[in-house]
Amino acid sequence: MSGTSLDGVDAAVVRIEGTGLGSKVRLLYYFTRPYDDQLRSRLKELCAPETSDTMRICGMNAYMGELFADAALEAVREAGLKPEEVDFVSSHGQTIWHMPEEAKDDPYLARSTLQIGDLSIIAKRTGWLAVGDFRPADMAVGGQGAPLVPYGDLILFGDPVKGRLLQNIGGIGNCTVLPPGATPEEVFAFDTGPGNMIIDQTVLTLTGGRMSYDEGGAWAAQGTPDEGIVAELMAHPYFGMVPPKSTGRELFGSAYTAAFIRRAEERGLSAADTIATATALTARSIADAAVRHVLPRCRVDEIIISGGGAHNRTLVGMIGSLLPEQRLLTAGALCLADDAKEAVIFALLGHSFLHGCSNNVPAATGAGRPTVMGKLAVPI
Repeated sequence: MSGTSLDGVDAAVVRIEGTGLGSKVRLLYYFTRPYDDQLRSRLKELCAPETSDTMRICGMNAYMGELFADAALEAVREAGLKPEEVDFVSSHGQTIWHMPEEAKDDPYLARSTLQIGDLSIIAKRTGWLAVGDFRPADMAVGGQGAPLVPYGDLILFGDPVKGRLLQNIGGIGNCTVLPPGATPEEVFAFDTGPGNMIIDQTVLTLTGGRMSYDEGGAWAAQGTPDEGIVAELMAHPYFGMVPPKSTGRELFGSAYTAAFIRRAEERGLSAADTIATATALTARSIADAAVRHVLPRCRVDEIIISGGGAHNRTLVGMIGSLLPEQRLLTAGALCLADDAKEAVIFALLGHSFLHGCSNNVPAATGAGRPTVMGKLAVPI
């Protein structure tokens, strides 16, 4: 799994018993292979419409296939398993464009999504069945192709008594809501907006590339958020949209962050205040999403935070202060590494594909019906 933070490849080795929603999962090993600065920069270029071109997308598709295959092989070696003990590899791919709505001014720009990292290369290099390219199947039945993690969230975190809000904070923030004893039809989910994306890009810009993220939220903790700017940013149309909804770098990428930094400079903000303001935007968008779209519909006993944002103590503290009546936990507190959750879930999605089980959650994506998502590449 690799996400919109563009920070690296997460690889999880899991043991799965049972099938479909009855699956039981045990994490055997997890690690992250960070992207280097040059690779991250090239991926950002692919995500930017003014620099993207077909030749580079084609070449990067093959390159990322090699990278994902190598990460999977290394994870299995480190887990102490032999290649012949592995049944399959499942890959989300690297999203470089996500367009859940048709372009109004160009009929050829259909609803679509593109994840690169060629499956055939992964299958041939590893010697395993390779499952991937999940999102287009959901879009083909009317969904937005995102979020896909609610299927795994229900398996991993569903509780007969507690209502839970699963808030992942990667590059983009996304939440899954699990009412007590939830069935798939009762689950709902959506992207809350920017997660670490604006914070990371702001840190990168302000340090001239010397730092790529605010470790632990230490820099933000030294500053004071500009609530006026936060209010301006929260006026973005995305935050007012009703779920199901999904977003990505197309809305909250480099251009958006550059405009934010210019606004901070106009207001005379220090670097620490600017980072604190970016952090406050993420916290406010998450809390606002919970208040608007979740708490009126469902009792929430626990908010479980995962992803890279779970390590940002300032961000988590801000969320807690905005939702003082809620109990905040991290996925790590429930015995699943905070950063491993999404890689584990894509193993589950691949497993369900191989068993012919529907693995989308229409209530989360807006799809017209359940469907089996995924494509298969064989090693022979």
